[in-house]
Order: sequence, then C-alpha cells, then structure tokens
Amino acid sequence: MAACLVYVTTSDVEEARTIGRAMVKARLAACANIIPAIHPIFWWEGEVQEGEETLLLLKAPEHLVQALTEAVSKLHSYDCPCVVSIPLTGGNPAFLDWIDAETAGALSLGN
Repeated sequence: MAACLVYVTTSDVEEARTIGRAMVKARLAACANIIPAIHPIFWWEGEVQEGEETLLLLKAPEHLVQALTEAVSKLHSYDCPCVVSIPLTGGNPAFLDWIDAETAGALSLGN
C-alpha cells in the first residue's frame, strides 16, 4: 500500500503531542514526529501574519488520510488547521511495510 507523510501545524508542542498520541493510539498513524519552533509567515484575515507553531509529522497509509484528517481537525484548536498529505514514492520497504502493519487495526476516535 502507498504511504503518506501528513504535515500538520499546531499551536504548540503540547497540542502536537496530544494530537500525535491520539492518532497513533487510534492507529490512524504509525508514528508521529514533533518539531518545535517553526516560524510561519502567512495571509490570514486580509493581512500578512507571523507567529510560532510546532510541526507534527504523521506517517500513515494513504487509505487512512481522510479519516486521519477528520480526526486531527476535531482535536485541533485552529479554525482552519493545516493538514496535508504528501505521498511517499519510495524509501525503505521494511519501514513502509511497518507503517501498514501498525495501522492495520485503525479505530475511529469515538471508539
């Protein structure tokens, strides 16, 4: 199966940890990496804004990206959270198989 890297920006490390842990626990993602202190520059409400965020990277199979996106959006503090998937077109076959194996029992967060 095809795997994806899901890029999520969060308000801080704690929010990234909460969302990442929930996605892994629900098996919607095989793992989560948290990268603190990114500095976005973006348009919001008609003007250029700057801030500080934390980056959350999730590894998931492509067929779970929609469910993962919905679950992240429910837990996220932003009105319009950045949740985008990037297809992985290659890499260590054993790692890609591990992503599939660890997400085989995916649950919804309501279960």
